[in-house]
Amino acid sequence: MSRLGKIPTPLPAGTEVTVADGVIVVKGTGGELRKKLHRDVEVSVADGAVTVTPAHDGRQAQAMWGTFSSHIKNMVDGVNKPFEKKLVVEGVGYKVALNGHTLDLQVGFSHPVAIEVPEGLTVTVEKNEITITGIDKEHVGQFAADVRSVKKPEPYKGKGIRYHDEVVRRKEGKRAVA
Repeated sequence: MSRLGKIPTPLPAGTEVTVADGVIVVKGTGGELRKKLHRDVEVSVADGAVTVTPAHDGRQAQAMWGTFSSHIKNMVDGVNKPFEKKLVVEGVGYKVALNGHTLDLQVGFSHPVAIEVPEGLTVTVEKNEITITGIDKEHVGQFAADVRSVKKPEPYKGKGIRYHDEVVRRKEGKRAVA
């Protein structure tokens, strides 16, 4: 039994959910999101709430029950209030700039790294802080992870790209033997 799947997702005012041909569409003030439904779950919309039920008693259906319930909750939350991730670029000489739809990173390599910003996401840069916003939680998180993977924070000096709330555990360097 899925604890998350049993709880129906309430729909805020101004949010519309439709299910047709195996696709769920969520429309709200922030935009519209679509997701193809898995064959092991059934989704129904009634009384201002979205309910997800397993299509049969199989193990896969039980696993997808809670997963799709979380996906739908994230879709409803995203079209009403965009998701946001913040990244911090730390290091001497490390710079970040936004040129149109391209994020230019200078993070200690011999060349700048250019990353194309996906459609549907908004990226802003202030000093060495990158803010990524969008209505799709998966796309926001994946793009933030892709940017972070260019130069992960290293444990000795903490240089690199880290999440705003990430704590980098520092290691002690080598000691000179006396």
